[in-house]
Amino acid sequence: MENCFASPTFLTDSLELELGTEWCKPPCFSCAVDNRGGGKHFSGESYLCSGALKRLILNLDPLPTNFEEDTSEIFGIQWVTETALVNSSRELFHLFRQQLYNLETLLQSSCDFGKVSTLHCEADNIRQQCVLFLHYVKVFIFRYLKVHNANSHDPVHPYEMLEAQIPSVLIDELHGLLLYIGHLSELPSINIGAFVNQNQIKQVVYGHQFMNLASDNLTNVSLFEEHCETLLCDLISLSLNRYDKVRPSESLMSHHFPCSCIKELWILLIHLLDHRSKWSVSESFWTWLNKLLKTLFEKSSDRRRPSMPVIQSRDPLGFSWWIVTHVASFYQFDRHGVLDEMRKMESNWNFVEELLKKSISVQNSSFSISWLPFKGLSNTMKSPLSMLEMVKTCCCDKQDRDLYKSSSSYTIFLCILAKVVTKAMKNNGPHPWKQVKGRIYSKFHQKRMEELTEVGLQNFFSLFLLLAAVAEVEDVASHVLDLLNFLKPSFITSQRALIWKGHMAFLLMYAQKNLDIGVLAEKFACAFREKAKEFLVSKNEEMIQRQTVWTLLSIYIDGVQEVFETSYCLYPSHEKLLNDGFSMLLRACQESELRTVLSFLQAVLARIRSMHQQLCQELQRDNVDLVAQSSLSAKERHLAAVASALWRHFFSFLKSQRMSQVVPFSQLADAAADFTLLAMDMPSTAPSDFQPQPVISIIQLFGWDDIICPQVVARYLSHFLQNSTLCEALSHSGNVSFQALTVRSWIRCVLQMYIKNLSGPDDLLIDKNLEQAVEKEYMEQLVELTRLLFKLSEIKSIFSKAQVEYLSISEDPKKALIRFFEAVGITYGTLQTHSDKSAMVTKSLEYLGDILKYIKPYLGKKVLSAGLQLTYRMMGILVKSWAQIFATSKAQKLLFRIIDCLLLPHTVLQQGKELPAPMFSAIQKSLPLYLQGMVSCLSQNPNAYLNQLLGNVIEQYIGRFLPASPYVSDLGQHPVLLALRNTAIVPPISSLKKCIVQVIRKSYLEYKGSSPPPRLASILAFILQLFKETNTDVCEVEVLLPGVLKCLVLVNEPQVKRLATENLQYMVKACQVGSEEEPSAQLTSVFRQFIQDYDTRYYYQVYSILETVATLDQQVVIHLISTLTQSLKDSEQKWGLGRNIAQREAYSKLLSHLGQVGQDAMQRLENGNT
Repeated sequence: MENCFASPTFLTDSLELELGTEWCKPPCFSCAVDNRGGGKHFSGESYLCSGALKRLILNLDPLPTNFEEDTSEIFGIQWVTETALVNSSRELFHLFRQQLYNLETLLQSSCDFGKVSTLHCEADNIRQQCVLFLHYVKVFIFRYLKVHNANSHDPVHPYEMLEAQIPSVLIDELHGLLLYIGHLSELPSINIGAFVNQNQIKQVVYGHQFMNLASDNLTNVSLFEEHCETLLCDLISLSLNRYDKVRPSESLMSHHFPCSCIKELWILLIHLLDHRSKWSVSESFWTWLNKLLKTLFEKSSDRRRPSMPVIQSRDPLGFSWWIVTHVASFYQFDRHGVLDEMRKMESNWNFVEELLKKSISVQNSSFSISWLPFKGLSNTMKSPLSMLEMVKTCCCDKQDRDLYKSSSSYTIFLCILAKVVTKAMKNNGPHPWKQVKGRIYSKFHQKRMEELTEVGLQNFFSLFLLLAAVAEVEDVASHVLDLLNFLKPSFITSQRALIWKGHMAFLLMYAQKNLDIGVLAEKFACAFREKAKEFLVSKNEEMIQRQTVWTLLSIYIDGVQEVFETSYCLYPSHEKLLNDGFSMLLRACQESELRTVLSFLQAVLARIRSMHQQLCQELQRDNVDLVAQSSLSAKERHLAAVASALWRHFFSFLKSQRMSQVVPFSQLADAAADFTLLAMDMPSTAPSDFQPQPVISIIQLFGWDDIICPQVVARYLSHFLQNSTLCEALSHSGNVSFQALTVRSWIRCVLQMYIKNLSGPDDLLIDKNLEQAVEKEYMEQLVELTRLLFKLSEIKSIFSKAQVEYLSISEDPKKALIRFFEAVGITYGTLQTHSDKSAMVTKSLEYLGDILKYIKPYLGKKVLSAGLQLTYRMMGILVKSWAQIFATSKAQKLLFRIIDCLLLPHTVLQQGKELPAPMFSAIQKSLPLYLQGMVSCLSQNPNAYLNQLLGNVIEQYIGRFLPASPYVSDLGQHPVLLALRNTAIVPPISSLKKCIVQVIRKSYLEYKGSSPPPRLASILAFILQLFKETNTDVCEVEVLLPGVLKCLVLVNEPQVKRLATENLQYMVKACQVGSEEEPSAQLTSVFRQFIQDYDTRYYYQVYSILETVATLDQQVVIHLISTLTQSLKDSEQKWGLGRNIAQREAYSKLLSHLGQVGQDAMQRLENGNT
């Protein structure tokens, strides 16, 4: 059998499904799975993988590219495609039955091994013919079958009469086929090694009839339901046959289907029935299956219909669990047969609930499944708290009526014991308890303790916990400790976790009863210390040992947390629970373990602070007598002792891990914030090196230190800014400007939002896009910090003075930082007195801190666009917004550093070396901000060095951002030109343009000998764009025109000549503005010098250029006639060859453009008069 088709194209829900040539091959059932594609569960020719199921559900043509011709070959005979099934249905089905008979004959024949290949090919050919015919039936029904009105009295064509009968004919024929081949469940056992398999033909017939009925084209709902029930019964019978042969130990691994064909039938059923149930009143797949499985529990006489197949099982309950479990997994297959473990599964809980009830009733209150070892389920180890909860339930006055159904007999015994003892003690005092105690205590001795199993030990703890709950807890706990000493060392080792749980349960009971836990705590704490030490020295490779020890440590940690949260007040013994075992444990923990320990720490810190606040409230009450005051003071000392233990064993570790990546950022920040609040409430408990202001010392460590990871800082600052009491205290401390330092940290957090780890400068986030590159959790934390920061009085004052709205942008940290920079600059501009301005400069620099240090990681070898875009934009806005501040002597140094670091680094100064693409893009977008800021600074306070820096920046970036092609249209977005478009600062902008013009003349229009400067055409295009976008001043023309004229004289490149000519035209026109009739003296002076420099040698080019000028402004050239004439005579005299006829002709041509004045000049020249 050839089952190696290529993988099909996966189909979408669109009505226009992609059709490939392989797909168009008719699908069929196949046991052969081609796994070369990786992870496929069905053959490429299956109904699922080929998309046949999807097309059926979407009501599309079953085979859109087949049976397209007028005639089709079926069983070796040509038939008319559109009429064959109507005109020759009997003949076609007869031929089909003949093929089935031929296949059976092949199966019954015996042949030697050498003829197997021939036999296989012949059988496969028959199978393909049968599959093709059944597909033709489906295609005919979809395309050609018309529904006729039986009540119509119009004349009917004979063909239409036959067509009206075809549904009944098809149903009869298909039903006859099924009777002929029998039920699926009656198939003989499949031989894995067989080369020919008739079973697949039966599956083909079953599958095609079911899919035909599913399309509702042939018949009514009842017939569909009958066939569905029959098919499901057959599938259940096949599964039952397999269940009877499966070993209990292999039940979960053994599937309920004999081959992938049957598996595909199950999945087809699931999708079809569930699809029908969603769009009609028909039943879902689970309803069908459950209905049939319920019949397994009925007697044969109770069956609904005699025609229904009889299904019997020796273990109906176990089989039902087995098949429901396996069939449920089929819901993970989609309509293409692709396994999707996240696919939603339809609920079948109602039937499972019925099975649960049957399981419990059958097994007499002990839940079990015959093939699944569930019997010890009720003996799962419990936590100490759950142990106590169970005891409380047993001691509850009102018992559950269904206790016998939900609890074991031992639990029922404990409930009865609790009731009896409680009632007896209530009526007769302690005497009954002594009797019960004596009887129970006498049952436990060394031998009995040594004989205990794991379940016995758990029941032992349950019993004695109950006795402690209803009677004398100290007596019972003491006796339990004595009895535990009788356990064998080997048993203690294997059951240490359970022993620790029981021990901790007694500790919790002590705490709940407000008793001193000293007796139990000391021994338990020592055991914890030993295990913590063992955990510390264990190697990471010893995973099993570490996991065993960690299980014990987590029991202790969880239990101690419950003790603190349960205790009404603390005793000195509580401090014993927090010994140096935690110091050792913290150093040995990995991330997941650290999370557990730090969660414990936060819970204990919160409890201590809560208890301290309650004590303070009680001490502040009026009329507190001396005895009560003494008691409260003692409680306060106990609290202080516990707090000191936390500082000693936990905070020192947190302090040492500030810059590491070991502790999760969120928990490090949370724990540090909790210690900050503890220092506020109980400052005397903090270490001596934090005194006398422990709160400020801790904030300096975790909130204001520039070396701490921004993720930690943002979360930490958010915590303490939320505490109004703490902020109020810091605002009035007078020892530190906490608001300014907090703003500085916020600025750093925003600027470093793309930095993941400060311990290594190159360890940055993967560069995605600007928004996705920041971790969602950190961005949310940054938004929260921004919101809280903008509530500080200092920040609100700045925005108020600047009259800048800020509430709407606090949700976007980057926009908020921009608005803050702008507000500070505006506020500074509103100040009047020198002292106020000086103080504002000092405060502003305090806000920034060493801001270049914050952005340094972005400027390393690993250049990333997200960080660079943020850095250059923010710093550019800072330079522009704070121009007046940077103009002061205090702030100028920082401005110089910013320019040197960002705009003139070593990378930029290396001529001929291209900038990294992210850096190039970042500078291109932000350069206008820097230029505008620098020139504004110069307008406030002229500074030679800053002026030099401005020239250097312009010199570097005019050339770097010139487009590859010298077209003016490409220069519109040149950052240097963009800097000139801000009309809000006109005086500084004119200074900027003046600097640009000087740089161009000096650096871009200088010739080296006779060689023109590089990229001359692009520079001329830049100059032209500069003149187009700005108002041209005569002084600027005076600077640039000589270079342009020189290009027209010395360079023959057409592009250069064109651009130089356009520049000349713009300059001449610009000089005409405001000059009335007389030309500009500066313009005339430039041309006069130009004539003197080039007329002797390049007279033709000079005259040609002046002709162009003459067309624009004759007066300019007229004023140059005397100079031109003298230059001509000087040239002739110099060469000593008499009149230069060619030069005189060229000059005459120029003069001809000057009207009468030109004619007069020519006449004088001819007459020899000047």
